[in-house]
Order: sequence, then structure tokens, then C-alpha cells
Amino acid sequence: MGLSVIIIALDEEQRLGDCLASVSFADEVIVLDSGSTDATRDIAAAHGARVEDAADWRGYGVQKNRALDLATQDWVFSIDADERLTPELAQSIRQVMSAVGGPDCYEMSRSNYFCGRFLRYSGASPDYVLRLFRREKARFSDDLVHERVVCDGPVGRLEGKLLHYSFRDFSEVLKKVDGYSTASARQALEAGKTATFGKAVARGLWTFLRTYILRRGFLDGAHGFAWAVSQAEGTYYRYLKIWRGSTGAGDRQ
Repeated sequence: MGLSVIIIALDEEQRLGDCLASVSFADEVIVLDSGSTDATRDIAAAHGARVEDAADWRGYGVQKNRALDLATQDWVFSIDADERLTPELAQSIRQVMSAVGGPDCYEMSRSNYFCGRFLRYSGASPDYVLRLFRREKARFSDDLVHERVVCDGPVGRLEGKLLHYSFRDFSEVLKKVDGYSTASARQALEAGKTATFGKAVARGLWTFLRTYILRRGFLDGAHGFAWAVSQAEGTYYRYLKIWRGSTGAGDRQ
């Protein structure tokens, strides 16, 4: 059985090459470009990926399902441009390809990089994500943001880590806090949800306490504190935007 790797990308010239190198064993790699103006498409082609276009952005879930529809192999692995497979995880995927029977979908542990180091606690580790599945057994939810794989069958667990270089510096943290809070607020408003200023404050405070205390973010030192603050900010601004009923266009990758 073969493996298709699917990636959605927008202006990812700085990170895409390492991502593609880590999945070079796949039978096909599909990069669905969302209208890049940098060298993303050229880098993808240089690594032997099949490059397709879908610039009419309708959210992460829709875009990933579009990429999924382009896959031709029996198994699919979904990876983001800021993620990398460790050799151990790549080997685990190869073993699934050669095995007979077993689950239809697999999750794996993801390690999240935050401004200079990988977090060990803070709710950022272990962070299990479902990424490998039989093509006919799963789809992505159509959520605008925080989409998930919906699997029609049993789920197994792979050995090895998926490395997530999500936040390279604090400027990127601020950019993503704004973008994801906007997309989440828009999704909530479309579902008819409302919020108040008090709820924004309470939810933001609860997110900080949950991340820093309950999820032991304090064990990650200063980085754990900064991570907890960024998580709280994302929640706070999401509810503020719901309260004001106002979202901008900052919800793309």
C-alpha cells in the first residue's frame, strides 16, 4: 500500500524544505498552495512534490479536504509546513505501510517549539494529533480553524515524535494570536454565539491558570510562563472579538 503526504501552504519558503525532506519516503507528496508570493511553489517542485492551487481560502478544514481529494494512495499523512517527522516516526509509518490489518487511523505525539525551546509541559506535551489514516476512512472537519480528522474506524498510536516549530519568535506569537483569535471568533459568530467583556476576562484568566498551574507550565520555566500568557491572550481576544461582533481578515495561514 502506498502513502500520500498532503500539505497546505502559503508563503512557507523558510520552513517547507525541511518539512518535505522529512517525508521524502512517501509515494507522493501534494502541496496545495493558497496563493504564495514567495518561493514556496519552487521549493515544493524541487523536492518532487506535486503542486496544486486553491487560492480561494475558505478555512483550514476545507483546504485540507481539498488536498485530501487530490491524494491517490491508500494511506494519507497530513503534515503542516512547520512540522517535521523524526526518523523514529518515519519508521513507524513505514511499518504501518507493510503491516496486514490494524487500525484505520493513527495518532502520534507532537512536540511543540516555542521561541527557542521545545516545551515539556504546559499542555504542549504530550500533544497527541491524528495525522495518518486510510484515505477512504477519514475526512477533515470543515472548521474554519482548529480543524480535526474525523475517522470512521479504530485509532492506533505510533512511536516517534512529530516536531512542531510553531512559534519561532515572539513576533510570530503575536501574529498567530491575532490570526487564530480572529478565525475562532468568526467561527463562533457564524454559529450564533455571543460573549461579554466579563466573559472575555474570565476565560482568559482561566486559560492562564489551567496552562500554567493545572498543566504544570511552571515546570517549563520562563518559556512556560510566556506560553501560558500567549494562550490566555488568544482566548481573551477571541471572546473580545465575539463580544464586539467584529473580525478582520487575519485568519489565513
